Amino acid sequence: MICLSLGGDSMAEVLKKMAACPPTATLIELRLDLIADLDLAVLLRAKTRPVIVTNRRRKEGGSFVGTEEQRLDLLCRAAVNGADYLDLEAATDDRLAERLFTAAAAAGKCGPRPRIIISCHDWRGTPGVGSLRRHWRACREKGGDIVKVVTLARLPEDNLRILSLIPYSKQRGQEIIAFAMGEQGKISRVMSLLLGAHLTYATAARGRETAPGQFTCKEMQKALALLIPPGKNMQHP
Repeated sequence: MICLSLGGDSMAEVLKKMAACPPTATLIELRLDLIADLDLAVLLRAKTRPVIVTNRRRKEGGSFVGTEEQRLDLLCRAAVNGADYLDLEAATDDRLAERLFTAAAAAGKCGPRPRIIISCHDWRGTPGVGSLRRHWRACREKGGDIVKVVTLARLPEDNLRILSLIPYSKQRGQEIIAFAMGEQGKISRVMSLLLGAHLTYATAARGRETAPGQFTCKEMQKALALLIPPGKNMQHP
């Protein structure tokens, strides 16, 4: 699946982008840490397709400026107000993480339970396979639904190492998102879907990327069209 990742200088800008979401995007990620004058309730009422709510902390490349308690409060509010997925960093304090799991379980009593993505971002580079698998285990042991391991590619061969996590994870019955950021890692964003990753992220337009190396939705769709055999459905890897 292609997920359109959104931030913006104003609520009006983000709402406009949500309304204009291209049909190639199955989901929308709302980067709360990148949205000015945030009104979470309005955002969630405006959704036209499933949304991932992310509130990235600064240690993992985000821009949230409040405390960890405040950051998790927003995610908990999203859990009970219609978020379909929630992104929680594996390094989040266990006590705070438990609050989010509790909020998601409470939401599940009134409707579909939000799925929790447990994520790890390594901005230093792409480590060796052993370290990548340790990142994977740390995410899995946190107890969510989907593991997400993202690194920064400095060399073309970094793509091979991060992508190797996908078959490793699938063989163990664990859904996964895995790719490398940066210009050197762009190919991994496409290839991850071909290997069975749950989703990959794209941007609405050049200059609006929420992470380095994102393709636009249109570019991603063109790349996939060249690589996917006719008749093969990539919406459900």
